[in-house]
Amino acid sequence: MRNAFFLATFLISSLLHAQQFSGTVVSEFNQPLQDVYIENQRTQEHTHSNELGRFELLNTKIGDTVMYRSLGYSTQLLKVETMLDNKIVLKLKPVELKELVVASQKNFTSTVSKIDLEIAPVTSSQEILRKVPGLFIGQHAGGGKAEQIFLRGFDIDHGTDVAIDVDGMPVNMVSHAHGQGYSDLHFLIPETIDVIDFGKGAYYADKGDFNTAGYVSFKTKDYLQKNSLSLSLGQFNTLRTVGMFNLLDKKSTDNAYLAVEYLESDGPFESPQNFNRINLFTKYIKNLASGDRVELTASHFTSRWDASGQIPQRAVDRGLITRFGAIDDTEGGDTSRTNFNISFQSILSENTTLTANAFYSNYTFELFSNFTFFLEDPINGDQIKQRENRDIYGINTMFNYNQNFSNFDLDLSYGFSLRHDVNNDVELSRTANRKTTLEVLQLGDINQTNTSAYVEAMLDFGKFKIQPGVRLDHFNFLYNDQLQENYETQSEIETLLNPKLNLYYTINNDFQVYAKSGLGFHSNDARVVVANQGEEILPRSYNADLGLTWKPAPRLLVEGALWYLFLEQEFVYVGDAGIVEPSGKTRRYGIDLSARYQLTDWLFLNADATYTKARAIDELDGEDFIPLAPDFTLVSGLYFKDIKNFSGGLQMRYIDDRPANEDNTIIAEGYTVFDLNVSYEFNKLTLGVRVENLFDIDWNEAQFATESRLRNESTSTEELHFTPGTPFYIRGIATYTF
Repeated sequence: MRNAFFLATFLISSLLHAQQFSGTVVSEFNQPLQDVYIENQRTQEHTHSNELGRFELLNTKIGDTVMYRSLGYSTQLLKVETMLDNKIVLKLKPVELKELVVASQKNFTSTVSKIDLEIAPVTSSQEILRKVPGLFIGQHAGGGKAEQIFLRGFDIDHGTDVAIDVDGMPVNMVSHAHGQGYSDLHFLIPETIDVIDFGKGAYYADKGDFNTAGYVSFKTKDYLQKNSLSLSLGQFNTLRTVGMFNLLDKKSTDNAYLAVEYLESDGPFESPQNFNRINLFTKYIKNLASGDRVELTASHFTSRWDASGQIPQRAVDRGLITRFGAIDDTEGGDTSRTNFNISFQSILSENTTLTANAFYSNYTFELFSNFTFFLEDPINGDQIKQRENRDIYGINTMFNYNQNFSNFDLDLSYGFSLRHDVNNDVELSRTANRKTTLEVLQLGDINQTNTSAYVEAMLDFGKFKIQPGVRLDHFNFLYNDQLQENYETQSEIETLLNPKLNLYYTINNDFQVYAKSGLGFHSNDARVVVANQGEEILPRSYNADLGLTWKPAPRLLVEGALWYLFLEQEFVYVGDAGIVEPSGKTRRYGIDLSARYQLTDWLFLNADATYTKARAIDELDGEDFIPLAPDFTLVSGLYFKDIKNFSGGLQMRYIDDRPANEDNTIIAEGYTVFDLNVSYEFNKLTLGVRVENLFDIDWNEAQFATESRLRNESTSTEELHFTPGTPFYIRGIATYTF
């Protein structure tokens, strides 16, 4: 019986894998290429390469012609000469939209970001998140604080409703001293970014906590084509230098490089920011003889700054201060993050691969702020200090199984993750002049664990694809309040199951429509969870998208989506006040439109527009506005590349006026800002000029409706408080490659 079973298994396996053609697709630098479209020209059978560049193609025989196509690489048409262990080399070439085939794209968002990075590379931390269509950011604390994020009608604060990761390592901070989901991306050196993968809505089973409005995943480069040194000098005593160095001989099958960044600036403010930041990043890749791959990355980031904070409009109107003045210029802080990340990619069988990473981060944060000036304490002022010191441990695993059947193709992904945060001495205190602690309002230790598992399948029937998925998240929250006289551990456990279902229909090679649906969530601060005894502390979001991807002309790509998002009741920990605020149910819906147009071989136009209506559900009409939720945003740019060694572009970003409070009596002012950059390359040297706010308009980068009192005022006033946007700002850049 046993022999019969093994014989049957062998015969079934032989039939399934008969006539399979396999190999690996790599770049001319011997790097594996993912998501390359591979098609047998005789049978029209097709597949995509996986993370290791590996592929298998059904019903292929010796003599068949196979096409290999990936945007940014030369398409290859090669005859099959051997069935196994083929090595296909694709050479880099400029991106051409006419070569893009909608039906052959496996991950369309990565394709869009690839186009954008090709025509306008990222060279500053401010530009990193702006590469996501429809996402706006604002800085309001001296350059060192994480940016404020806006997406799909959310004022996401610093990351509460968008999940962000780098190389599989989470960026969002749970139960953070300043705010839930705080995401400081300043440890990421812009020049090391290779891929920006993003998705709007909560439709992705492999994305968990904070994936409400969407997610953004960054992947760093595996190798450097060239070494480089860059120096940038600009107004406001700004200096930035970046070094990128290969550490191994180019002939080596392995890769290793080092990246170093240093930045300093006083900013345009009357009180200098005294901002500085240093970044160190290194990556080593070992390609094993088995075809497996090991990646080791390590990084360290540290930053300190002074800030002028958010100023009240009345102080400017009365002439007490200028737009770049301050009521309290002793704000500021310092922060650091050290990361270690090891990734492993393995071929478990002809059809199954494993991708896993384990990470450790040590993170410190101390921030001094004063939002209300003398409202609470007319003598010493209302300055507060928020501080924490945390360690993060985690692991992610993903198994991917691919199988070609006679009627459909199956792409099955499943995995589990663990994240454990130990956050000690989380503090909120009243302070004076950043030196004297007047009162400790909160002090405690947070211990939080999130374990999760997911499964997701893509069933490809040709023109029609169906993608069901489900995700399970389990949380354990522990809090020890150091201000309590007796030692006590407050704890809560919560589990959440979120299903997803996405449908895709390909009308032709240049036109695809889709419908997406799914449930998402963001966790709340551990102090909120234990205070509310686990009730309503993992509120769900209900999401739906109906969209299209279309190439109406060879050089024009259009994407559009109608979307809806309902958010359940949630409790939000307000770190600035150390209190819990319920926000009630909310409803958001809108339209996203994006276009990429290559007018000529060297001229590109892009545009991303969003319209959103965001309202609280249980409030009276006219009092149901969601503060700072953007109604309309538009980002557009005209770029040229390699015109007699010249490259550059003009970019515009626009955000409409929006309500700053619930009854829309205080308005956060919109703005339109233009930025310009031009560079010239000759031999190994590139010289460039970048101008921010080309037309020198007055604009507010961050705005809030805040009740405050100035030193000589007898009563408080609630009005618009703002951080001014950068005025006309020019800097020169020189980059030497070798």
